Amino acid sequence: MSILHKARQGAPAFSRQPKLVAAVLVAVGAVVGMVALATAAGPAGPAGPAKKGVSAWIFPGVSKALAESGASWYYTWSSNHVGITSPPGAQFVPMIWGAGSVNPATLGQAKQQGHALLGFNEPDLSNQSDMTVSQALRLWPQLMATGMRLGSPAVAANAATPGGWLDRFMRGATARGYRVNFITVHWYGADFATGAAVAQLESYLQAIYARYHLPIWLTEFALARFGATTSFPPERQQAAFLTASISMLDRLTYVQRYAWFALPASPGDGSTGLFRSGAVATTVGRAFEAAPR
Repeated sequence: MSILHKARQGAPAFSRQPKLVAAVLVAVGAVVGMVALATAAGPAGPAGPAKKGVSAWIFPGVSKALAESGASWYYTWSSNHVGITSPPGAQFVPMIWGAGSVNPATLGQAKQQGHALLGFNEPDLSNQSDMTVSQALRLWPQLMATGMRLGSPAVAANAATPGGWLDRFMRGATARGYRVNFITVHWYGADFATGAAVAQLESYLQAIYARYHLPIWLTEFALARFGATTSFPPERQQAAFLTASISMLDRLTYVQRYAWFALPASPGDGSTGLFRSGAVATTVGRAFEAAPR
């Protein structure tokens, strides 16, 4: 989601319309047939409660920073982690970023990385993978063919909203008998008060689980207020939210994994980054290091 990386396929764009960020409390309902997706055939999930993860891209000292962060897993918005060495105990999880990534070479590379595969990145945004629901459904069988556990496309917002992008995708997947093993979502909080932000994130995740009855991977989250310009809380406030939100996420049994945005502290990303060049931890980074794996 880095501002500096928003033009590059394989990395997210750190921009949102205010209306997308505001929609964190959504209607809760049941979708007929979604429970069946939870028990669809697929490789077994990872053993143990290793939830703590981070998104990353290359910067000076990235491999050392990843090791020092204590992350149990990480991803790069790509099918590979070229330039990043996985430390002992940390798993790389590949992603099929968008329609252009659905090809034998990229899918084959992803299959070599492990048992889990992340789906399309923010298909509901024009500056991300920008896919229609029908296009995503048409390509989905090729992701299923890898035999890996599949995370749904990760929408930017409104994941539990009836008739929203993800809702229509999941209805289409159910109708076609397609396999989705877990729901992948992103969340950025515009309320910088720690208690309120944590409560809003928890409410959002509860609504998503109530609607789809599938495990959840929260693969991008932090505090950021979007508008004509993007604003962030001070590092100490961001760190307080990180600590409190991780405590909340660790107690939610239906949240299988989470990934903070992001490992690098780069210009344009405000107070969200964990490490500066040379693997120097920020205030937020030290909070992340202290969090349990």
